[in-house]
Amino acid sequence: MIDLYTWTTPNGRKISIALEEMGLPYTVHPINITKDEQFAPDFLQISPNNKIPAIIDNETNTSVFESGAILTYLAEKSGQFLPSDNPERTKVLEWLAWQIAGFGPMLGQLNYFLNRAATEMPEAISRFTDETVRLYQVFDKQLAYTPYVAGAYSIADMAIYPWSSAAYGIVKARTGTTFGYVEQWHETMLARPGVQAGMAVPAS
Repeated sequence: MIDLYTWTTPNGRKISIALEEMGLPYTVHPINITKDEQFAPDFLQISPNNKIPAIIDNETNTSVFESGAILTYLAEKSGQFLPSDNPERTKVLEWLAWQIAGFGPMLGQLNYFLNRAATEMPEAISRFTDETVRLYQVFDKQLAYTPYVAGAYSIADMAIYPWSSAAYGIVKARTGTTFGYVEQWHETMLARPGVQAGMAVPAS
């Protein structure tokens, strides 16, 4: 049994999607970040960086924090959605790294400066809008050649979808830019029962 410590954020939903898709049994422990529950001492023992998501695998007595590490751990545990051989394995890890290092942080910064910053900062909004559009261009170009980002469906798709589904409409409305292959991928992803179930965790 996996204990999942999570909240209703894109990073949290990466892991619930993976657990659903992999068929691994899990128990949800909501960590309400709007109430600073991520700073509780007990949670610090699981996630030293005080961020969700985090898991405890009770079968192996292993705790894991950081979404990319968790996805890799779960894929290796289940033997699913991360090829064991190269070059396929490396391709999945490339796109997982792309999401963690670029796509997620840029969309997160754009959301902050659009919706949460105390003072409007047009230069920051412009910078992160432009970079988000560039990243969507990269993603759309990749999807022109393959139905999933790294070829076969993988943890890279699971990592990207919660971020893209939250941000795409905002980017489209602000810039008037559309990405046809991304939109098709969204439809394909949302048609998966595991994605639908994972996106509803934890219940809001």
